[in-house]
Amino acid sequence: MFKITEKKQLNSTTFSMTVYAPLTAQNILPGQFVMVMCDEDSERIPLTISSFDKEKGEVTVVFQAVGASTLKLSKKNEGDYLAHFAGPLGTPTHLDGIKNACVIGGGVGCAIALPEAKWLKEHGANVDIIAGFRNKELIILKDDMESCSHNCTICTDDGSFGKKGFVTDALKENILKGTGYDCVIAIGPIPMMKAVSRLTKEYGIKTIVSLNPIMIDGTGMCGGCRVTVGGQVKFACVDGPDFDAHQVDFDELTIRNRMYHNQEKHDMEHMCRLFGGAENV
Repeated sequence: MFKITEKKQLNSTTFSMTVYAPLTAQNILPGQFVMVMCDEDSERIPLTISSFDKEKGEVTVVFQAVGASTLKLSKKNEGDYLAHFAGPLGTPTHLDGIKNACVIGGGVGCAIALPEAKWLKEHGANVDIIAGFRNKELIILKDDMESCSHNCTICTDDGSFGKKGFVTDALKENILKGTGYDCVIAIGPIPMMKAVSRLTKEYGIKTIVSLNPIMIDGTGMCGGCRVTVGGQVKFACVDGPDFDAHQVDFDELTIRNRMYHNQEKHDMEHMCRLFGGAENV
């Protein structure tokens, strides 16, 4: 059992949860993730790590309550316990040698990008962060992103905060200014990562994306998280989750991630009725 030591609600659907898991905390590197089960009979879900404290033995994950399992997780509170918290899993991000990076996050992807940005800044790299949200109400972790970067640009689709437009608009503006990025790291919705990849390929900039396919066991045995990279089948849980963006088949990934959309919608509606309505999340 793993005790929840802190829980915060970051916006209407997004939560930060810190868990006491000392063995996991001691071994985490940027880019890795954990597999979590609320209770013994719960679904296993992959959650990426936004921060960790080796001395306290704590690991923090950020997630959206958008499906049955994450809604159930959001009902846990400080002092409660999780049945399983396994990790770290996945291959760490290869950050050595990067000197001038732009780290891009979309929505909850900003939480996933934080460890990469923090590691790069602590190891002497120049780090720009570009974060995209639909509107001001959905912005999360603004102070954390500013502390992990030399320049942080917040974009909103509707212009309600920061720069109006998409993260690709801000990225292109920076590239044309001659920032000379040697690497771009993009984490967020598939359309955003695909758009960033298309732009950076045009300018010949190395780009890393963190993929989020359907994942069941997190150890490479089920094959559920298979993706096509460079024409070859890879498993995101053991070969990734980070991959060369210019080699990823984003169209296939989009189709696979939509396979269980109707089932997820049904489960979510059932959970909302059980808990008394989605407005109580």
